[in-house]
Amino acid sequence: MICAPEACPLPADLRGWGWAVQLYAARSRRSWGIGDLADLESIAAWSRGLGANLLLLNPLCAVPPTRGQVASPYSPGSRRFHNPLYLAVAEVPGAEVLGAELETLAAEARELNAGERIDRDAVFAHKLRALERIFERQGESPLLARFRAERGPALEEFATYCAIAEQHGGDFRRWPAELARPDAPATRRFAAEHARRVSFHAWLQWQLDEQLETVSSVIRVLHDLPIGVDPGGADAWAWQDTLARGVYVGAPPDPFNADGQNWGVPPFIPARLREADYLPLRETLRANLREGGGLRIDHVMGLFRLFWIPEGRRAVEGAYVYYPAEELIAIVALESVRAGAVVVGEDLGTVEPGVRERLASARILSYRLAYFQDGPPAEYPELALAAVTTHDLPTVAGLWTGADLSAQRAVGLTVREDDVAQMRERVRRLAGVGEGDALEELVVGVHQALAASPSLILNATLDDALLALERPNLPGTCFERPNWSLPLPRPLEELFEAELPRRIAAALRR
Repeated sequence: MICAPEACPLPADLRGWGWAVQLYAARSRRSWGIGDLADLESIAAWSRGLGANLLLLNPLCAVPPTRGQVASPYSPGSRRFHNPLYLAVAEVPGAEVLGAELETLAAEARELNAGERIDRDAVFAHKLRALERIFERQGESPLLARFRAERGPALEEFATYCAIAEQHGGDFRRWPAELARPDAPATRRFAAEHARRVSFHAWLQWQLDEQLETVSSVIRVLHDLPIGVDPGGADAWAWQDTLARGVYVGAPPDPFNADGQNWGVPPFIPARLREADYLPLRETLRANLREGGGLRIDHVMGLFRLFWIPEGRRAVEGAYVYYPAEELIAIVALESVRAGAVVVGEDLGTVEPGVRERLASARILSYRLAYFQDGPPAEYPELALAAVTTHDLPTVAGLWTGADLSAQRAVGLTVREDDVAQMRERVRRLAGVGEGDALEELVVGVHQALAASPSLILNATLDDALLALERPNLPGTCFERPNWSLPLPRPLEELFEAELPRRIAAALRR
């Protein structure tokens, strides 16, 4: 039985604005080739100074601890744990004892900041070496033991997966048969024989939690929950009996993705999920609501139905499978009330009639994007997060200059030029600018128009604050372009001194 409140909470101090941050892209001059949690703390303090009250993050979810680090934050190995690539190594207790050794590693890693792409494998190699050395010096501690006890079996299972993956690869489906299940006798023996390595991976999660808690003490942080997990990753290993095999979640064709989408993550089987007392959902929500800030649920329509695509078939050949929405919404409401956290539902794309109304009654905030709305921002609903664009859509600069359209053509995507022209005209009309006006005036103008919205949360991207031409992700592409690997065009030190972010902030302070 689920005894749940009728709706998610709306914290009294929620109304305001904040930046959408792709943390990997937000490098400072002290970064080790990738934006980290110390960088996020700097962004949080700077944002508070500008009047912001929240940050919306890309998923920080864990991926297998192996070479070939997964770039997409929406194809995680685990949604319950975080990626150690985001650790600020110098901030880890005990780092100072490495002395010159740490300085040498840091200097080598900082050279990666000169790259035009995020080299996750190189970052992984440098950070892993440093973190291993810190752990060797620090060893076990009562505080680590307490953390492991608090996190319980889920953490032990995840840390064991990581230790096995280092020897046998990140896809558990290719492991020796005796290790294919977390409850197998051979798996328990492996964990006992490699107890020190299991402890190391548990320690990494402890350090991540500590650094995230520091950021959350500065500003409200909204985490982002992907729609699914890697079929060979840690969560799939743990919950393999509840996931559908040979099927992937995606989306049917729509005006912006003419071929549909296959996201490469397996869906939960509704009946199996219910038989498991919704444990996968409960653990996932609690892990992402732990700091009590908030949660953005990617493709929130998945609470009602998911588009299943058989392996080897095109997206257009998929079909919808329905889920027990009332039970899933009840669990979301219960966990969010326990955490005192706001919930935002990303309801873009194909939305079944009645879904937005049901989400609103549960106080799950909707998404409203200026790119898609025919009416003015003043007509947006109050229970919403209002923004101009997202990571999957063109930046304002990319849309206005035509750079994004050229990028789509260059990789052979089917482009609906009429729809792009319509988006461009909406932005021009909202901003009240002409073709010859400066790009900065367009960006400021469209955010000034957005500020007329009654929506509880207003959101701007750091990409637009720096006039980035390339969007973080181009749906429908994989190897054709470096999705999720583009750094911001300027380091954080220059962002903090720039004039355009201050003007956007002034526009959004209602």
